[in-house]
Amino acid sequence: MPDTRAEGFLAECRKQSLLVASADKDDAELMEIMENALTDIEGWE
Repeated sequence: MPDTRAEGFLAECRKQSLLVASADKDDAELMEIMENALTDIEGWE
């Protein structure tokens, strides 16, 4: 379990999040699944 108080923890989280977001953006199939999921939840309360 990483220490969330450690110096550099936030920067490492940001770096990894950006890498994942970049990879996801380039995955057309994943983007289609996510778009379809968004249309499925419209109107939920």
